[in-house]
Amino acid sequence: MSEKDQEFVEFIVKALVDHPEDVRTDRSVDEMGVLVTLYLNQQDMGQVIGRQGQTAKAIRTLLRVVGAKRKARVNLKINEPEGSHRGPMNREMAHDMSHEGNPADVDDFKL
Repeated sequence: MSEKDQEFVEFIVKALVDHPEDVRTDRSVDEMGVLVTLYLNQQDMGQVIGRQGQTAKAIRTLLRVVGAKRKARVNLKINEPEGSHRGPMNREMAHDMSHEGNPADVDDFKL
């Protein structure tokens, strides 16, 4: 199976963040499909997640298209860095994420 999905995530995220040298991904395949886990500098979390999770959602949408082209289900997990201090999620953001079928925790984001 191709690793284009992993390369795609790295390319997009490196273009968004202030510390592209800290961006790395791991890729695993199981019965659920492909899982690309993203690791980045804690200072870049906000840029990758975006306001109300919109940037992360857009990356996942594009990744879904890349996977569909290769007839594979591709999920993205954004690993929360050590020492990261996320503020509390507002009610609207939690509702938007639960409405999409995604848990409200950054560690568990999937397509």
